[in-house]
Amino acid sequence: MAESVPVRCPACRRPHTYTAPVFPCACGTPLALPLLRGGVPVQVRHRSWDDSWVGMRCPDCGRNDQWPQPEYGCECGAVIRLPVDTRALPEAAGTAAPLPATAAEGDPEESPAAVRPPFNPVTIRTARDALTAAAQYLKWLGYAGVRIASERAANGIDLRGDGMVAQIDPTTQPTRLRDIECLWLNCLNEDSTGAFFSLAGYAHDARMRADQLGVPLFVMDLTGTPQPVNDAADSLIRTHPRPRS
Repeated sequence: MAESVPVRCPACRRPHTYTAPVFPCACGTPLALPLLRGGVPVQVRHRSWDDSWVGMRCPDCGRNDQWPQPEYGCECGAVIRLPVDTRALPEAAGTAAPLPATAAEGDPEESPAAVRPPFNPVTIRTARDALTAAAQYLKWLGYAGVRIASERAANGIDLRGDGMVAQIDPTTQPTRLRDIECLWLNCLNEDSTGAFFSLAGYAHDARMRADQLGVPLFVMDLTGTPQPVNDAADSLIRTHPRPRS
């Protein structure tokens, strides 16, 4: 199993425990990037696709491939990148383990997470991948009819589902206040629940406004696994519709 390491957000100083995700090589060997103990995590302010991947050789088949840099979204809205122990890369291998699901806490028999299968993320390499990853996540939460919207240029909405609209920011800059307010207004006009997904996190005023308006915010790393960053997002996870049988 991939090793967990303690880290502290450089933006707000909150402590966290991080476990690098495990992915299968083409040969089937489960691999996890080795984290550098004692390394200094950095806040991702300007994302570069070239800097977001690490080359690693599979110790079983010898295949060289690219793997997403270890990142996590802090509750403060910052996206944090963890340093990789490059000296351990040739031997980096883990045991098969499911990616952690963002489930609600509480009684497992009452939680919708108790009846959900593990979430299968979509690796993000392009802006289109970000849309697909967010759509898959909303479907996993239980929203039906999730599809890419056809009127994105007019109102900013990227995804639509039954009772759900969502906006995705795949850029390398933190999401702005205006984008949060735009989503909120669309939710009012369409009487729908809304969710925002960002790759680079959120500007401070955008995060504060989202908390005031109750807009659920998620950040996505390049593994395609959304993480909630405010109470509204946690509430959305707890109260999402159960999957249909």
